[in-house]
Amino acid sequence: MVIVRSGSWVYAEEVARPVDIVGLPYDFWYELARADDQLEPGETAQPLGEDGLLYYVRFRHAGETVPRTWPDSAGYDTIDAAMRSAETRAPSPITWT
Repeated sequence: MVIVRSGSWVYAEEVARPVDIVGLPYDFWYELARADDQLEPGETAQPLGEDGLLYYVRFRHAGETVPRTWPDSAGYDTIDAAMRSAETRAPSPITWT
């Protein structure tokens, strides 16, 4: 896991809350379902993006560097797509660094 973008948004007009976009070289949700023997018949992993990663939004564990933290979104094939998804979910604008 690599944190490719970090940002913050404001909760209740006072409290800054972090958000990350993390990149993984595999489909996190597919691999989780496979490990738990929960795949649907014929289910396949989401194709990776051009750079060999899928990008996930992470609110709950944003800022953590422990690789076992879970993403909070589906996988996206570009950083921009993941950032747009994060921006639709945050209750205030996200400032990306």
